Order: sequence, then structure tokens, then C-alpha cells
Amino acid sequence: MTLSGFDPVLWLSDPDAAIPSRIGPKAATLAKLRQAGLPVPEGFCLTAEAYQAHLAAAGVEKTAWQVALADPPEARRLAVAVRLGLLRASLDSVIEESLMTAWRRLVAPPDALVAVRSSALVEDTLATSFAGQFESFLGIATEADFLTAVRGCWTSLWSTRALRYLRTHQMDPAGTAMAVLVQRLVEARAAGGALSQTADGGLLLTGTWGLGSAVAQGEVVPDRYLLGRDGSLREVEPGRKDRRVTCTPEAGAVPEAVAAELIEAPCLSPAQAVELGRLVLTVESLLGTPVEVEWALGTEGLQILQARPLRVAARQAPDELGRQHPGLTGQPAGVGWGSGPACVVTREHDLHRVAIGDVLVT
Repeated sequence: MTLSGFDPVLWLSDPDAAIPSRIGPKAATLAKLRQAGLPVPEGFCLTAEAYQAHLAAAGVEKTAWQVALADPPEARRLAVAVRLGLLRASLDSVIEESLMTAWRRLVAPPDALVAVRSSALVEDTLATSFAGQFESFLGIATEADFLTAVRGCWTSLWSTRALRYLRTHQMDPAGTAMAVLVQRLVEARAAGGALSQTADGGLLLTGTWGLGSAVAQGEVVPDRYLLGRDGSLREVEPGRKDRRVTCTPEAGAVPEAVAAELIEAPCLSPAQAVELGRLVLTVESLLGTPVEVEWALGTEGLQILQARPLRVAARQAPDELGRQHPGLTGQPAGVGWGSGPACVVTREHDLHRVAIGDVLVT
């Protein structure tokens, strides 16, 4: 595959950027929201065509198609060969020139940090979210680190965890592609997530000090804000946020201790929580479906970092058989079989009750 005739880079403000088949649903959704006037950080995307061209130029396209057909040990060996090919092959001159031109435009003036994020064509859909399966790199400051991060996103499609997820959903990694989303990093005072609909019909916000990766990695117990569908704030439950993640040009993303008086202090004021709730409901309205949102609060106010469809299961009334033989259904979070005491967790504050050997139910 060649890249002659079109630019492998699309800015989020470009009308073509709202096409998921070119830059993945994650990036395309952000492009749609930004073009609708919502606060989404400026950025661009290296297209799926660029990935496919690099895969072919690396000489591992045929190997890639063999992975899904092989038994697990051979599939892992073949996947390693694909990753090494993507890492070692020189970038096509068209890709590199377009990529570096966009990079320099995005980071001007100097010292601006960026986030480099995977945006696979198969993620952030109703059927498959791929949450946490692919790589993101925060606080990228140099051209060398930037190019390495782009390759890191490409190769994450072939990681063991991503291949297991793909196999579970009967998907062939060679039949999809990996675009790469590059945005200015929000110097977040606070960040977190949001669900536009909860099981009881409300709206839930979670947040912590600094970058939201501390929440995603389970390093803190985030604050919880429950709002009604009318946008009213109904409940605030402070978390335990003893650390935060910040970024510097020299060290990238680093954890640091939080002042004692801030550990259980809410990271959003009531007014900010209400404003964020309205923003989340606007995202839901624009996308026409319940959503899970990632947000950050920086010097320019609240920013939307990601929005994916949220599956909300309808409540089912238990039948007579269910009353006689109670059981659980859901999504397993581990591989294999195990046994132990069941520990039911309804919110992050309950996690201290989980002991080694327990089966976590949430």
C-alpha cells in the first residue's frame, strides 16, 4: 500500500476526521464533538492507512494474517515478529514528513507537552470497548520520544492482552488497523471519568487531583458526585486521593504526594460538578446514546478527553427459578478458574475489604 495522493495526517477540525474507518471511533468521536463546539483539546490523527502502509513496508503483513490461525504459542511468536517489524522498519518519507510537520505545529510555542494515544478501528464501540487494552503515552516532549510513542501505539495492537481480547471477540488483528491520536496534554488540576446514566437513572462523576491516569490505574479512591438527570447535584462523596500524577518535559508523567488537607477535599466545586454534568449530558445528546466520558479540568476549563458508548442493561425482575437458585451473571475480569469468598464491592471506598484470595464482585 502506498500513501501517494493523500495526507496520512488528519486534524480533528478536518471534516474527514469524523470518519471512524480512517482514524478509529475514539478519535472520530472527539473530532465530532470538537466540530460541534465542545471543549476538546486540539490535535491530529495519524490515519489507519499510515499504519497499514508501514505494516506492508516492514514486510510483516503476511505474518500478521497468520496470527489468528495459529495455536497460542505460535501466535505469540508471530505477534512478536510483527511488533519487531513495526519497530525496526524506517518510516515512509511521506508519513514522517507529514507527522513531524503536524507535531511542530501542535507543540508551538515550545515546551508544550502532548498525549499520544492509540485509536484502533475496533475500539470504543457498543460491542467492544477495548478499554485499557492499547497504549497511551502522556507528557511527550521531544521528537524522538514522539516517534517512539507512535510506534508503541502501533505495536500495542499486537500485545498479548490485546490479542486475547480480540480472540475472545472472534476478531482478527490483521483485519483491523491502528490509528494514532495526538493531542495537547491538558495540564490538569483535576481529572476523572463520568457515566451519563447509572443503574438508578442518575449521572455519576468521579475525579481526582492531577491527571486521570491515577483513577484508571486504581492508585486512588476518587471523589464521587451523583447528579440527577436535571443536572442537579444530589450527593458528594469525597475520596482518598493521597497522590496525583503530573507531567514535566524532563520526566514525563510522574506521581507525587498530595498535601494532607487535599487528600479528602473534593477536587471539584459544586458549581464545577454541575457544569461537568451538563457537558456530559450534551455529549450524550450529540452521540445519541448513553456515554462514558473522560474529562480534565485545566487552565482553559473543563475538557473532554474521550467519550465512548455506554451499555446500560435493563433491570430484570427475578423469576421463581431465580429465587430458588440465586446466581450471578456478568463479565469475568480474569482468565481461568478460581474459588474463594465472594466480596461484593459497590464503590471504590469498599475496596479495603477485599482480601487476598477473595473473588471480587462489583
